[in-house]
Amino acid sequence: MMSNLERLVYMANQIARNFEAIGHDKAAAATADHIASFWDPRMKAQIFALIDKGEANLAPPALAGLLSLRRDGAPAHQTRATEFNDVNEAGHADAG
Repeated sequence: MMSNLERLVYMANQIARNFEAIGHDKAAAATADHIASFWDPRMKAQIFALIDKGEANLAPPALAGLLSLRRDGAPAHQTRATEFNDVNEAGHADAG
């Protein structure tokens, strides 16, 4: 069974892996966007602490995305999945 911290690393790597086809830099930006949009602040703090300790076994685009997120804040939206409708628009969800 994975620990909570191992699960965070696993999830960050999965997110980055989903964006591999668009290249390292775009995958890193899309990973940062996704984590900024969907992860709880506590989750982000925990993975940043792992990175600081050198204990996060992250894929290169996941690590680059997280370091960028911490350094620069949330990037512009990289995919439609993180673009949300305004209150008066139809849909109100990232599911379409």
